Amino acid sequence: MEKKPFLTEAMAQEIIQDVPTPFHVYDEKGIRENARRINKAFSWNKGFKEYFAVKALPNPVILQILKEEGCGVDCSSLTELMLSEVCGFSGSDIMFSSNQTPVEDMKKAYELGAYINLDDATMVEFLERVAGVPENIFCRYNPGGTFSLGESEEGFQVMDKPGDAKYGMTEEQMIESYKKLAAKGAKNFGIHAFLASNTISDEYYPELAGILFQLAVRVQKATGVHIGYINLSGGVGIPYRPEQTENDIMAIGEGVRKKFEEILVPAGMGDVAIFTEMGRFTTGPYGALVATAIHEKHIYKEYIGLDACAANLMRPAMYGAYHHITVLGKENEPCNHMYDVVGGLCENNDKFAIDRMLPKIDIGDIIYIHDTGAHGSAMGYNYNGKLRSAEVLLCEDGTHRLIRRAETPRDYFATLDFLPLMKPLFED
Repeated sequence: MEKKPFLTEAMAQEIIQDVPTPFHVYDEKGIRENARRINKAFSWNKGFKEYFAVKALPNPVILQILKEEGCGVDCSSLTELMLSEVCGFSGSDIMFSSNQTPVEDMKKAYELGAYINLDDATMVEFLERVAGVPENIFCRYNPGGTFSLGESEEGFQVMDKPGDAKYGMTEEQMIESYKKLAAKGAKNFGIHAFLASNTISDEYYPELAGILFQLAVRVQKATGVHIGYINLSGGVGIPYRPEQTENDIMAIGEGVRKKFEEILVPAGMGDVAIFTEMGRFTTGPYGALVATAIHEKHIYKEYIGLDACAANLMRPAMYGAYHHITVLGKENEPCNHMYDVVGGLCENNDKFAIDRMLPKIDIGDIIYIHDTGAHGSAMGYNYNGKLRSAEVLLCEDGTHRLIRRAETPRDYFATLDFLPLMKPLFED
């Protein structure tokens, strides 16, 4: 699909007057419209709810926008639960899916009345001991083996081999867990699974749905418990590369509906509510990292250095992931220069692009790195003492709003403020 920025050069320059680069910017209109598309695609299911993965974009303003669009939140840690709580989420608006869960995290999820998704059979006793067994409970399924859909051009898939993944239970463990949970007072049960990441295929969700729907029929028959919810989790991807095809969420929703009618309805399970956790799909295309070209280097290759680095966007360095790049104001110029576009970390993998054909880049040009609306700013870190960048919302009316300020050196040193020798750094 065509990779078109949602910012013009003039719009970017206007933001830069208030917020210096680098910063992540998010398109409110695009996020809202996409959330509505998701809800429409699954509107055939009366209990449907999209639980936005907080890990993808943990900003309270974004979470409140999605709350207004009818979404819940998918949390995996104490701080994500705390953030969601202050944004007004509670009870069945929260899905808590964690692994190797600390006691305080589980207690908080229970206190909030969240749907708790147990990752392992040993968690049944753990949950009862540290919090209690709620009436509504989920277990996470891992079928083992290899899942064949969702290969990526980057050559990696986080979960294309479930048998090698640390998450979830076997079917036998789930059956035993449901029996134990029912004996401890649980009344309504859910199934959750995540088998592949960033799939560019309309077939992934229907295929996953078929696997989980058949599992639900078997489990309900084996245990006698009521399976009330099936969470398809995430995995629906976005086209990071221009040559990739965009997923059709309406076709995906219809594919899941057909599996529902084919498997669950004949089994007398037509009341099952379908949940999703499409963090990347929901916000990914509606975010960008905006940076400035500040250096150039001419040795064995041609380099363009940005004021952003892998600390602002980890995916290219960590995964070798592709993010498209637009030089704002030069959208119509020929891409006849080959560059490595790099940041300033003391790591040679700090490269946003390698051997990328782009227009001639001059010092001061504004660089727009696409598709950072999920797992972009969220994966920021402080290696080399780099500071996390600001986040900006491009509002529906065309204005912009700061929704996270950039970190300062004082923020970086905050956890050392008790040391006497650090006091000079905290003096105004």
